[in-house]
Amino acid sequence: MKISHNTIPLSRWLIAGAVGLASMSVYGAVVTSGGASAATGPVTISYLMQGSPSEIALYKNYAAHFHTLNPGITVQIRNVPFANLLSTIRTQASSSSGPTMSDIYDLWLGQLVQGGIAAKAPQSVVKDVKAHWSAAYNTSVTNQGALRGYPNEVDLYALIYNKALFAKARISAPPKTWAQLTTDAKKLTFGAGTQGFGVITNWDSGVVHPWLSLVNSDGGTLLTKSGKANLNSGAALAATNLYRTLVNEGATVPSMSTSNAETTGPFLNNFTSGKTAMIILSNPFESDIKAAMGSSFSNVATAPVPVGPRGTKSSSVSYGWMSIVNAHASSAQRAAAWKFLTWLDDPASGTGGKTAMGTILMSLGILPSRTSDIAAFKSQLSSPFIKTYVQQLPDATPFPNVVPGAQLTAAIQQQIEAVIFGQATPAAAMAAAQSQAASILQSGN
Repeated sequence: MKISHNTIPLSRWLIAGAVGLASMSVYGAVVTSGGASAATGPVTISYLMQGSPSEIALYKNYAAHFHTLNPGITVQIRNVPFANLLSTIRTQASSSSGPTMSDIYDLWLGQLVQGGIAAKAPQSVVKDVKAHWSAAYNTSVTNQGALRGYPNEVDLYALIYNKALFAKARISAPPKTWAQLTTDAKKLTFGAGTQGFGVITNWDSGVVHPWLSLVNSDGGTLLTKSGKANLNSGAALAATNLYRTLVNEGATVPSMSTSNAETTGPFLNNFTSGKTAMIILSNPFESDIKAAMGSSFSNVATAPVPVGPRGTKSSSVSYGWMSIVNAHASSAQRAAAWKFLTWLDDPASGTGGKTAMGTILMSLGILPSRTSDIAAFKSQLSSPFIKTYVQQLPDATPFPNVVPGAQLTAAIQQQIEAVIFGQATPAAAMAAAQSQAASILQSGN
């Protein structure tokens, strides 16, 4: 999931695509849902997201460039903290000042469709997404039988570790199994204020996704094939027991786990300062880690999530983000918004076959989802940090796209944190999580 990115250099944005986009630059014309042009006056639209000043500056540069090609359309970029993003979309959508477009975590799509906020995409966008994104990404942006926006990023998890600390502990390679993880984490705990393996608290997905990646890698699943809660499975209980064991052994320190509203905070600071040796985290955090560690970033490496005793292969959770258009915006605003998003996600907006969206994402260490971007950024996707994530994509397990997904995640977070802080046994926590999840899933049907 996209998070705060503190010191990201601005990517160059060029006007080389202007000639190829000349046909799109008709003043005061927008594209209707049927693909035809409809005359209208100048229109202002807004794009709501969360990100660092550097990331927002990138979007503003591209929005300004789009305006030079389409003088009748002005795109305003709006930014809120991640913790406030969903609530802002839901509370402001129907107001006159509400965002025309929003960058959302795909788990939120169902409830935003239910709330009448996420508009259906016009046929031109449907054709574009079907032609240039895989079937899996088409599914991720479709709800109630209609495609709702553009996929933009794909994220998954890997073990991130400090090679210098491994050398200090005389460990030659990252752990491949849970048993090795436990043994190594104890060796990598060098005294008070250090820990071998760090976990996250105070952030719903940050708590659940790494834990669920361990569950998946032990052959388990969050839901059964019939869509029922599966938190009383052997794999779910085993992963929770693994956390409790690490805490009991002193190799995971709960007081070092807290995240903040921007989903960074102490848990990440402890890794970048060399106090934590290993964490399971998603690829967008590369830029934060690199910015904080400077030249010491060369000590950072990645490896697949360790496999549990029941598992046969590593299988990280994967999730995505997407761009939607507000169904409450005026018809002129909606048409202008789809036009902007189509341009932002087209190779004509960038250089060397790269889209503007792909360029922004790659500058943050985030994997783009458009097929042509994956090919165009092949060399960057082979970097030592990112290549593990790319290699793990085929075996990743998408987080289930259920309507009450946010509530389900929060309920599981509560129980995992209860185990981390010694407030519940793993068995009691998973029993409670199973009961709560079953109720939440039933209410969402």
